[in-house]
Amino acid sequence: MANDTENLSPIRDLGARLRAERQKQGLTLKDVSELAGCSLSMLSKIENDQASPSLKTLHQITSALNTSIVRLFSEDGGDGVSLYRSGQRPSVMVRRRSDQPAIFIERLSPTYPDTRLDANIHTLEPGAESGGDIRHEGEEIGYVLEGAAELCVNGEIIPLTEGDSFYFSSELPHSYRNTHEGTTRILWVNTPPTF
Repeated sequence: MANDTENLSPIRDLGARLRAERQKQGLTLKDVSELAGCSLSMLSKIENDQASPSLKTLHQITSALNTSIVRLFSEDGGDGVSLYRSGQRPSVMVRRRSDQPAIFIERLSPTYPDTRLDANIHTLEPGAESGGDIRHEGEEIGYVLEGAAELCVNGEIIPLTEGDSFYFSSELPHSYRNTHEGTTRILWVNTPPTF
């Protein structure tokens, strides 16, 4: 069941949403770049959709804004069944540099302000990596749908292959990378939705 990253359509307004949140909070580019540990020029490029941040950098920016990707893309509603049809799920593309492999984080459901669960499919191009350790509150569960990866939690490197599942506390430093020659896909669930 190979899935090609060309079938994923990244959300195009990630930068605009980050900029709107920054401005809503009355913060300057310099304020956020210092809080996030990101260069001013890189933050400006991200806000103008001229660069895609690594997973770690995106997490640092949303943390500096005291928000999350889930909250940036939250929708009104949530009183009934929510549905994304195959091929219609939005995704966020992250990468360390424009010349490096990307990770597509494909949303499995719409998000609402009171969402307590976050589920995505992480599609990693060959050689893609999260860009360094991330820590936040919560718990995470994953299942490798396809390919192979290396998960690093609290300094322990755990090789993963298709069919493997994992659990860890999000408060432990964690990162991952694709070790497969092809695309790797991981179903990733965390609570609360801090990403």
